[in-house]
Amino acid sequence: MTVQVVLRKLGRGSRAVAGRLVRAPRKGSVIVIEFSDGMHEYVTTPVKRVLRLAASDVFYVETVNSRYRLEVRDRERALDDASSG
Repeated sequence: MTVQVVLRKLGRGSRAVAGRLVRAPRKGSVIVIEFSDGMHEYVTTPVKRVLRLAASDVFYVETVNSRYRLEVRDRERALDDASSG
């Protein structure tokens, strides 16, 4: 499954990073987002905490030295998944 996300660092003057989520936010691992050009990635420091807003695809992620807002924009199902259900 391909998941398109927007990751925005919390704080002043931060820019949003949009792309495909390669590695989901899990405690102890990094978040990896691949840009649309398919050649570059944005990698965070290891995750300390993940909070999810109820009934929403918005997550707040705290890493070793930053805080982010992660919003899921689109979940594309693979062709085999779509045909089976």
